[in-house]
Amino acid sequence: MTEKIKRIGVLTSGGDAPGMNAVIRAVVRYAKANDIEVKGVRRGFEGLLSGDIVDLAASSVSETIQKGGTILLTARSHEMMKAEGQEKAANICNFLGFDALVVIGGDGSFNGALALSKNGVNVMCVPGTIDLDLPCTEYTIGFDTAVNTAMDAITRIKDTSSSHERCSVVEVMGRNCGYIATWCALTSGAEEVLIPERSFSDNDVIKRILENRAKGKRHNLIIVAEGVSGTVALANKIQELTGIETRASILGYLQRGGSPTALDRIHGSMMGHKAVELIMSGERNRAVILKNGSYAHMDLEKAINMERPFDERIYSASRILAI
Repeated sequence: MTEKIKRIGVLTSGGDAPGMNAVIRAVVRYAKANDIEVKGVRRGFEGLLSGDIVDLAASSVSETIQKGGTILLTARSHEMMKAEGQEKAANICNFLGFDALVVIGGDGSFNGALALSKNGVNVMCVPGTIDLDLPCTEYTIGFDTAVNTAMDAITRIKDTSSSHERCSVVEVMGRNCGYIATWCALTSGAEEVLIPERSFSDNDVIKRILENRAKGKRHNLIIVAEGVSGTVALANKIQELTGIETRASILGYLQRGGSPTALDRIHGSMMGHKAVELIMSGERNRAVILKNGSYAHMDLEKAINMERPFDERIYSASRILAI
C-alpha cells in the first residue's frame, strides 16, 4: 500500500512562462482535496537554498489562473549548479518534510530536479517553457501564449510595413530552438524564417527579397530566432544592398508576459493535476509529458537525455506558402 503523502513542495524555476500559475493552482487545489499540505518555494532553487518558503492554501491560488508570469517568482541559482549546493537543497527538502517536490520549468529546471533526485528527493517535473524545446514532450506550457503574442505584434508590424513598402526583420525568442520562429512565420505569412537548426547566408535572404520584388511583392517579412543573432546587422545589409527601406524589430520579453491562452491554462491545469496524482500513486522522479495527445509520464533522467530531430514540416510549409 502506498504510504500516505502528507506534505509536498512546489516551485517554478528558470524563465517564466504563461500558464505556470495554472500548474501551481492545480497542484495546490488537488493536493488540498486529498488532505496534503503544500509549501510554496519562492524564487526557484535559489529560494529553496535560502529558505524562502510559504504556506499555500486553496485560497492562495484564487484568481491566479488568468495571470501571466509566476506567483511564486523565479530566479536562476548558481549555487544549485554545484554538488555542495545540490546536497544542501536536498537536505533542506528533507528538513521541511517534503514527500515530493513539484518542479515547473525547462531543461535547466529539469536538470536541477534530477540532481535533487540523486540526493534522495522525490521530484515531479512539469514542462514550463515558451520555447517548446524539451524533447520528451509534445507540448511545453507557455508556448501557445508566446506564439500568439508574437504573432499579434508581427501582424501589426506587417500592416505598417505593407503601407510603406518596407522590408521588416523581426526577431522572436528561441535561443537554441526555432519553433516560435517557424510557427510565427507560417501564421504571419513571412517570406523567410531564419532559425538555429538551419544554416543560411545573408545573400540567400537578399536574393529571395529581390525575387519577391520582381514578382510584384511590395513588402517582405523576415522572422529571425534570437539564437541566430545579428538581426539589426541583417536589416542594415538588406537596405544597403537592395535599396529597400528595411526596419529591424526585436520583440524580446514581450513574448513571456500576458494572460495565458486557453490551451496553456488547460495543459497547465491538467499537468499539475497529473503531477500530484503521480505522487499519490507512489511514482518517483518522473516528468509529466504530453504524448500522442494524452497526459503521460516518464523517467526523469530518460526524459532529459532524449533527443528529438527538428520537425521540418512547419518550416518547409512556411517557406513554400510564402511564394
